[in-house]
Amino acid sequence: ILVDEDSHSMDVAVSEENLSQAIGRGGQNVKLASELTQWELNVMSVEQADQKTEAEAQTLQQMFMEELDVDEEIAVILVQEGFSSVEEIAYVPENEMQDIEEFDDGLVKELRDRARDIMLTRAIVNEEKLVDVEPAADLLEMEGMDEALAYELAVRGVVTMEDLAESSVDELIEIEGLDKTRAGKLIMTARIPWFAAEEVGA
Repeated sequence: ILVDEDSHSMDVAVSEENLSQAIGRGGQNVKLASELTQWELNVMSVEQADQKTEAEAQTLQQMFMEELDVDEEIAVILVQEGFSSVEEIAYVPENEMQDIEEFDDGLVKELRDRARDIMLTRAIVNEEKLVDVEPAADLLEMEGMDEALAYELAVRGVVTMEDLAESSVDELIEIEGLDKTRAGKLIMTARIPWFAAEEVGA
């Protein structure tokens, strides 16, 4: 099982012979488990999970190479050490990066400085983009939503139901007055179109 806190999802790998049983007819077992746990569950074979993990590692390596302007060797080490974002490199305790055998103090400082510069640039760009932003109609009219919360979400970059569906509970509870229970219900409501699309395609 691989857990992604940011997207509030889990990848569950099962043996090939048990895959159909785990998914259920029309995906009903997965849908039920998702509704009960309020997590998005992705059931796949062990081989598919390995392929996905490898593909994600390659994507992260490429991202680090491009954004931090480092070579492949450093990017590979960052991924192997569990880093998955520039933000983590910017704000992880310095001693944790210094514990990486292949990194000296100078390299650690340079990587952290580059990462923080990137985060600052992103913050400035996002602030400019979010001026006068308004929530989409589907977000405003969604069951369980109120106007004040919709505008607060929009300011944070969650403008549509699709944006909300892709959000995590941990992200939403940063909003004052929004608890985990309501955040989870809102996310699951926003994901209803996903389940409907799966049923149509089944």
